[in-house]
Amino acid sequence: MRVAMYYNNNDVRLEELPKPKIGPGEILVRAMACGICGSDVMEWYRVKKAPRVLGHEMTGEFVEVGSGVKKFRVGDRAFVSHHVPCNTCRYCLTGHHTACETLHTTNFDPGGFAEFVRVPPLQVDRGIYLLPDDMSFEDGTFIEPLACCLRGQRNAGVKPGDSIFVIGSGIAGLLHIQLARFLGASSVFASDVSQYRLDVAKRFGADAVIDAGRERDVPGLVKELNGGRLVDKVFVCTGAPAASVTALQSVDRGGTILFFAVPEPTVNTPVNFNDMWRNEITLTTSYGASPSDLSTSLELLRGCGLNVHDMITHRLGLAEAGLGFKLVAKAEDSIKVIIEPCR
Repeated sequence: MRVAMYYNNNDVRLEELPKPKIGPGEILVRAMACGICGSDVMEWYRVKKAPRVLGHEMTGEFVEVGSGVKKFRVGDRAFVSHHVPCNTCRYCLTGHHTACETLHTTNFDPGGFAEFVRVPPLQVDRGIYLLPDDMSFEDGTFIEPLACCLRGQRNAGVKPGDSIFVIGSGIAGLLHIQLARFLGASSVFASDVSQYRLDVAKRFGADAVIDAGRERDVPGLVKELNGGRLVDKVFVCTGAPAASVTALQSVDRGGTILFFAVPEPTVNTPVNFNDMWRNEITLTTSYGASPSDLSTSLELLRGCGLNVHDMITHRLGLAEAGLGFKLVAKAEDSIKVIIEPCR
């Protein structure tokens, strides 16, 4: 079968691998669509494991079902979660499913940028989400990224009436904008260094946008836009080191900063803990999504009016996966790039 083998952001090759063989309790999926995630192009995170077939935002059709599988059949359409928790460790039992060691060590075989994917028994048991008949494979690829945003906003304690500043207007930032609106935010502002992405952020619900590459005093402008005070919640959706500094300067007293994206491990961000202490500022993080997040995300996409379909800017076959990685890594004139392995 054909796969897109990742070596680095500028070297993704169309190669051949044996078609996976399934065993008892397993499922073979024909991959129909798989989104390129921002984490897929974080070279400091990915290159150390290269060469590798990436792709975790995958939807597909079941073509083989192993013995012992009772809940699913050939022909089912589904999103398949690559990471699943054990549901029994102390982290899972306290609601921190994405800190579970099982979640961090599970995967399907190979990644979603392949014609066929073998789904191991654990994922078959707790990582398959059937798509509604009226949901396309493309739109189904948003189940995982939206679920990650849901988890992040829950960790940040988003509530109706909050004012929110989203730093970074790529796909994660856009999903956060729409989700915050759905959850009742009174105002949502967004920033980026790309005019293209700022225009898109405005189209998908931002009240105002800020060019972080030109504006000298971003926190000051945020305060002006928000009626004279800083915002209740800041979502950091870019790993640019300057974004973390801006976030710390843009949150109001009693507010919360969600680090949805973080700088590289070698980058240290200066934090004035005295200001945080005096003003009761909360810093929180979010990683991945739990099974309940994924289920809720599916329901939101199914019937709550969130517009993800129009975020897709590129649909590419496996042979064009290298172009897709370059588009996402450059973060200029693309939003969501979908790879369709069977093209």
